[in-house]
Amino acid sequence: MSDTFRFLPLGGAAEIGMNLNLYAYNDAWLMVDLGVSFNDNLGIDVIMPNPQYIVERRAQLCGLVLTHAHEDHIGAVPYLWPQLQCPIYATPFTAHILRGKLEDAGLIDQVTIHEVPLSGTVNIGPFKVEMISLTHSIPEPNGLLIETPLGRVFHTGDWKIDPTPLVGEDMDVEKLKAIGKQGVLAMVCDSTNIYQEKTAGSEKDVRDALMDVVEKYKDHRIFVTCFASNVARLHSIATVAKALGRPVVRMGRSIKRYEEAARQHGYMKGLPPFLDIRDVDNTNDKNYLFITTGSQGEGRAALKRIADDQYPGIAFAEDDVVIFSSRVIPGNEKRIGFLKNSLIRKGVHLITQHAYDIHVSGHPSRSDLRQMYDWIKPKIAIPVHGELRHMIEHGKLARQCGVEEIVIAENGTLVEMAPEIHVIDEVPTGRLALEGGNVIRMDHTAIRERGKLSNEGVVSVSVVLEDLLDVVDIQLEARGIVNTDNVFGLAHEAIKQNLEVYMDKEAETVEGVREFVQGCVRRVFRKIAGKRPLVMVHVVNMS
Repeated sequence: MSDTFRFLPLGGAAEIGMNLNLYAYNDAWLMVDLGVSFNDNLGIDVIMPNPQYIVERRAQLCGLVLTHAHEDHIGAVPYLWPQLQCPIYATPFTAHILRGKLEDAGLIDQVTIHEVPLSGTVNIGPFKVEMISLTHSIPEPNGLLIETPLGRVFHTGDWKIDPTPLVGEDMDVEKLKAIGKQGVLAMVCDSTNIYQEKTAGSEKDVRDALMDVVEKYKDHRIFVTCFASNVARLHSIATVAKALGRPVVRMGRSIKRYEEAARQHGYMKGLPPFLDIRDVDNTNDKNYLFITTGSQGEGRAALKRIADDQYPGIAFAEDDVVIFSSRVIPGNEKRIGFLKNSLIRKGVHLITQHAYDIHVSGHPSRSDLRQMYDWIKPKIAIPVHGELRHMIEHGKLARQCGVEEIVIAENGTLVEMAPEIHVIDEVPTGRLALEGGNVIRMDHTAIRERGKLSNEGVVSVSVVLEDLLDVVDIQLEARGIVNTDNVFGLAHEAIKQNLEVYMDKEAETVEGVREFVQGCVRRVFRKIAGKRPLVMVHVVNMS
């Protein structure tokens, strides 16, 4: 059997978030990133890719390499690592953030984390992996040069071209050019901003805009909300606050975690530490600048809780200013809109990127991608980190850049890159949900039932029988269904009549009666109320 070099995404391909990428050289596997996506439906907060395919092959899994410390790249590690049991490789800042998560999960003493220095190289099984410094919105974003005897792949992770990143290393352009000159089999690359032509801009632009806004509203109490993991933004906010003489007050556990990690690794030098909200005596003091979680309208985050008057010791007042220094993640538009409307009702001034340049993306535009393809010159382009429309458009751009082969690989697409280029197979994929500390499948009965409850309601029926011969009593209770035109009374009578007929002819077991009543209730409510409710039946047989 000849050697093979393959690529398999299980998360983050044809979707944004939940990144899980696999590379295989013969029977040895290497995982790159293991992230989450966030959800606000049916009581599920966190969604993860289902790693079952590689779990079944975990004896051949050599290790997990993390490109950077964003949640969509490392957030699933505490929940899924017990199924994988592999060593983890990351640069120091990412390792620091991961250790905090593992400590919370009670796994810190079980997981082996190898810290790889910036621009370092490590051998993981048959894979030689070199960290390549890029620029993004968090310290230490790395592209990975993955080398095997059959060729080299450049896996970009998240990146953009930022000429003035302000926090962390500059992009190692000379190294990227050298990689291209030495030859690259394939580039697996970020597609998020494929529809944006011009480069997103630099964090320096954001810092200048924030300075203008905070100075303009110098007589107001100011709140800034952003992604806690955007350390470059935390640095910009702290820099502006220092320049204008405002102490920064942090609100949200995740901001505390990322601030402390950034300071420990030297990314917040010369900036005063943030105050904790619990240490502030007078939160109405207009000199404070508050930095909060909740830019996506998350129900449990600080900003939403303040807006709902549910955060102890602080409330919004008329003429407060809230600066949204973040983008809207697709799917969050409705809840962010609700949050903004709630703030406006309180007389709060809203500042968004539509009026000021207070946010820049951390992902490559079309011009950034053209530049990267010019540097790397891969034979194969494999777009990831985007919806299917992003990936297809990215593929078109790559072809315009002279790439010979374009492979659009959705989750579960097993691609052979060498010695030949073709799709080998489609493997099973899926999603997992974090439910009350447990990891379950998204098609779990409990999740399906919640969906049913939210859309169709629930009917509970109690039936009392006498020796499986006579119907003694029927009690019906419904929730989430409108009782128009005596729907419940009509349903009760129809169920009673049908059950009496059934009892006369066919009743043999309690379970048989239960199944009959359940089917009868479904038919009756579909006919009378136009609903298909979740039906719960309890049968008592008196003898």
